[in-house]
Amino acid sequence: MPPHGSRCFSAVTILLNLVLILSRASAASAVLGIDLGTEYIKAALVKPGIPFEIVLTKDSKRKEAAVIAFKPLRSQSSSSSSSTFPERLYGGDALAVSARYPGDVYSNLKPLLGQTVAGNSAVPHYASWHPALNIVESKDRGTVSFRSQSFEDTEEPFTVEELLGMELQNIRLNAEAFAGEDTHIRDVVISIPVFYTAEEKRAVEAAAELAGLKILAMISDGLSVGLNYATSRTFPVVKEGVKPEYHLVYDMGAGSTTATVLRFQGKNVKDVGRFNKTIQEVQVIGVGWDKSLGGDAFNALILEDMISKFVETPRLKTLGTTSSHVKNDGRTVAKLWKEAERMRQVLSANTETSTSFEGLFHEDANFKYKLSRTEFERFAGQYTNQVRGPITQAVSTAKLDLSDIESIILHGGAVRTPFVQKELETAVGSSEKVRTNVNSDEAAVLGAVFKAAGTSPSFIVKEIRASDSVGHAAGVSWLMDGKEKQQKLFQPTSHIGAEKQVPFKITQDFVFDLYQQVTSGGAAFKDVPVTKVQTQNLTASVKELTEKFGCSVADISTSFSIRLSPLDGLPEVTRGVVSCEVVDAKKGDFVDNVKGLFGFGSGSKKGDQEPLADGSSKDTTLDVVAETTASLSGSGKPVPSPADTKSNEKTKDTKKTEIIQVGFTTNATGLPQFSSSEMLRMKNRMLSFDASDRSRKLREEALNTLEGYTYKVRDILRDEGFVEVSTEKQRLEIEERLKNASDWLYGDGAEASLAELRSRLKELRDLVDPISKRKEEALKRPGDVKMLMESLEQTKGLIKMVKDQSEKAAEAAAVAASASAAATDAKLTLETTSAVGDDFAGLDDELSSISEASPSETKLPEAPLYSSEDLADLSRTHESVQKWLDDRIAEQEKLSPFEDPVILTSDLAAKSKELNKVVMDVLQKKMQIPPKVKSSSKSKSSRTKSSKKSKTTTTSASASPSSSLSPDSIPTSSSLAESEVPAATDIPRDKDYVDAEIKGKIRDEL
Repeated sequence: MPPHGSRCFSAVTILLNLVLILSRASAASAVLGIDLGTEYIKAALVKPGIPFEIVLTKDSKRKEAAVIAFKPLRSQSSSSSSSTFPERLYGGDALAVSARYPGDVYSNLKPLLGQTVAGNSAVPHYASWHPALNIVESKDRGTVSFRSQSFEDTEEPFTVEELLGMELQNIRLNAEAFAGEDTHIRDVVISIPVFYTAEEKRAVEAAAELAGLKILAMISDGLSVGLNYATSRTFPVVKEGVKPEYHLVYDMGAGSTTATVLRFQGKNVKDVGRFNKTIQEVQVIGVGWDKSLGGDAFNALILEDMISKFVETPRLKTLGTTSSHVKNDGRTVAKLWKEAERMRQVLSANTETSTSFEGLFHEDANFKYKLSRTEFERFAGQYTNQVRGPITQAVSTAKLDLSDIESIILHGGAVRTPFVQKELETAVGSSEKVRTNVNSDEAAVLGAVFKAAGTSPSFIVKEIRASDSVGHAAGVSWLMDGKEKQQKLFQPTSHIGAEKQVPFKITQDFVFDLYQQVTSGGAAFKDVPVTKVQTQNLTASVKELTEKFGCSVADISTSFSIRLSPLDGLPEVTRGVVSCEVVDAKKGDFVDNVKGLFGFGSGSKKGDQEPLADGSSKDTTLDVVAETTASLSGSGKPVPSPADTKSNEKTKDTKKTEIIQVGFTTNATGLPQFSSSEMLRMKNRMLSFDASDRSRKLREEALNTLEGYTYKVRDILRDEGFVEVSTEKQRLEIEERLKNASDWLYGDGAEASLAELRSRLKELRDLVDPISKRKEEALKRPGDVKMLMESLEQTKGLIKMVKDQSEKAAEAAAVAASASAAATDAKLTLETTSAVGDDFAGLDDELSSISEASPSETKLPEAPLYSSEDLADLSRTHESVQKWLDDRIAEQEKLSPFEDPVILTSDLAAKSKELNKVVMDVLQKKMQIPPKVKSSSKSKSSRTKSSKKSKTTTTSASASPSSSLSPDSIPTSSSLAESEVPAATDIPRDKDYVDAEIKGKIRDEL
């Protein structure tokens, strides 16, 4: 047992560690949900004290445009600096410069995630509407990258993942600023389309890693909307006669459209103890999608019509401009695209809209455009079947009919388009089924953050069990005997987290692939490898089973556990084993083996082992055991007991399975993954951007400070107080410096560095601040001097009081000493006269009682409250401060208002503090002395009565000689004025008076 001190230390250590863990848990408890849209990115935060709040942008908007822009530097000299990067703009700020810098504004990057430049229709389609962007192929991966016009050609191009990582980093910083100080957010759940393949999901993971985020899970858009729908509702428990509810989430965003059939139901599950509880279940049972249908497709229709009408204007006909010329001009397309999107949104609530441009494509080319809703719906007629397509596909996958669907839940910005809602109503046959009972902009992000809160151990939320579908079929393929084998493991509707055991008739190390089955051109499918798995010790394990356990190769089984990862839904291997059944000879059953382990073998009976008798010891028992063991047969062998015979009869052969874990390695297949060096390079470049942004922010703050200070100095020069403490020469010099600074600020200063701005500001402050300080000192000095003088006067009074009390304490001490001596003499006199005859016996008793009480009640004087050191400290500090103040006042009176003062308010405050400290130290001594405990009047009365009784019994014939002494004739301390000597001297004076009376009466009697 450790000593008590050690235990205390351990307890304290554990407590400190617990506090540290809790503080870290509190700091890390904030989680984020992100709806990764094509046109907008939305985020929601949950943190203790902040339940499910939408993260606002720096402009206080509830969603951030999925755009990032590099704003080129103004001067080439600045751009040549390796430490200076272009300014990054996000969201609305980036869109605002899209017409000025179309080659450095990157918007709607989501369709390009995980896409190769060659052999992909999404890339040329994106490039056709962003002609100013320089799209290049990544040298190692073949995916989409962009070469920025703000950098030299030697700079590495920016990958889509890196640009998306910057956008997610901006979202994270907004969330941390929204959550408050000391909040660091790392955990996130991201909502993605259900059709994302392994390449697209891995691209999102790479972007999140670059942004400093850790993905807890990826959730499909449809399920995230369903989660948000279920948080405020309760569904019936499925039992006999009760069916679940089926709803379809129709999500049309800017880049794609998805349809998700969801099953909602209640379920009774076991709770703690004997109780049950009801939970809610949300399951994805069918999905459908169209990657090309969305708001951007409708914007393209309007853009095509705008360009066709623009080239028909007289000015462009004169210039010979064609549609190809306009489409290849980045600035023109950026302006037209922005207006096309605005007009589509306006037509959702209005029947017609118009816009106009000046200097479009050519400096003297003006263009006016007008569009009605009827014309727009005529353009969009080609997408009628595509609007219905995802619904048909999802219902078919779920093996339901449209009549089984209770409602269609709309989500996404493009569902507000009137003709889309009309087509949906036509598809389901009723307008009542098309509902807008969720927030079409924020339902997905709120569902994602609900999933994040439920996944994090820091929060307790409503228990909703959500099951997402993988979206794509998955399987395993391998080679055996030179032939390719393949087995499909999961269907598109298989739920994420599902796991299967896959057996292999292979006993040597081999390689197998996990693949996804994705669509490739219409209804065709192709198998895309996802992960390559290589076994490591299979051959050695099989050899061990055959040699050590006697297994035959034919009886050996190899199997692997493969599941759909809860993180991203991709197939992964969780375990591999090789096993076989072997014969195991065992004596007795399991119970007998346990009995034998504790000394109660199968041959033991109830009477075989008896407890020790009274007075027996362990030694006698050991002797008996030794004697029994030594009993041998005539042949020298032990004689088997009946129990052993019975045990041998129960011997039987059983089978058991010998299992050996199979080691394996996995490598992602498909597109080459980013190497660690490449990830480090991108992270370092993002850090360089961050440092450049911080430096730019500091420079902007210095520029604003200098500009504001110039306006402030102009006002200061006209202030009367400033004029009084400054000379004409000083003011002229300041005016000259101020004019130079203003001219420079609006000229070359606009491109000045941070050091130059700070230098200019310092030059002005060096001239203005000393005069401003003189003005401030002149205003505050009189009041501060007066306060210090008052403190000195108060201290002087305190010194006088301390001196007076010290003198009175000394006088009281002398009086007390004299009284004590007199009391001693009286006692000696009484002892001498104690031998007088019996006639004075009563007097002896009375005098004895009085004299015996006198020494006990005589007290030494209390120690003085203040010592000589206190008086010396007060006097010394008072004299020092008084002399300093008198000298400074004399010097200050000799100075002019234009000279720096010798009495500073800070010095006055320091002297006042010094004086107050000494005074408070002295006064606190009196406060710390405990009050005196005075004897009660009751005890005095009892002592008086006892004295009277004694006198009555000893004197019967005549009155006592001391009968003239009444208690009232003895002066007490309460009868003295408080202004007289201290209370400690009152009692000695009373006793001195009593002793004198006693001595006088003794002389009379003698």
